[in-house]
Amino acid sequence: MSLNSIFQFLVPKDKTFYPLFEQAAGKIKLLSETLHDAVNLPASDREKLLREVEVLKSEIEAIVQTTRVELGRNFITPFDREDINNLMTAVDEIADHLSDAASRMRLYQIEKVTKPLRKLTEANLEACTQVAQSILDLKDMKNLKAIAEGCKVILRLERKADKVFDKAVADIFENETNAIEIIKYKEVMDALETATDSCRRVANVLETITVKYA
Repeated sequence: MSLNSIFQFLVPKDKTFYPLFEQAAGKIKLLSETLHDAVNLPASDREKLLREVEVLKSEIEAIVQTTRVELGRNFITPFDREDINNLMTAVDEIADHLSDAASRMRLYQIEKVTKPLRKLTEANLEACTQVAQSILDLKDMKNLKAIAEGCKVILRLERKADKVFDKAVADIFENETNAIEIIKYKEVMDALETATDSCRRVANVLETITVKYA
């Protein structure tokens, strides 16, 4: 009998942590969708969605904090406490960076959204969608192969985002002459690129979990 089979036999069904994982997965996917929708709207219609991103970020932060409280209260956890904390911290980091991008777009009053910037939000949407699915696949630890495949997808999307970021930066310096505008766009894109780095951190934690319970 494998370690995973013994684990599933001995540990009772979790009713505390998986609901929190599911909430976090749903919120991070929705946040990335909302941000991508925002950049595809006219500037006059963008404000509401950008504010919604910041609200969703606060909701994810609350879920992560609740998870940490439950880690202190519960003796039995579905997998290692350190891995649970690292997983939720990485999800929180994704939300932080995407929210930073939304906040800067709003505060800097960025009206023109370039094609490369849209591609960065799209890359984050793709990565966050896979992050959410891989977190959902943790349920009962029965989909370890699917999680491993999902991690490969996340890593591929993170590399794709790096290339989009490099092209986006080159595009700004080539087409924008106003130094202040360059700084504004660069800060937004830095936040978006860093969000995909946090998606990679989620994948790294998930890979650690799959190795332990394979």
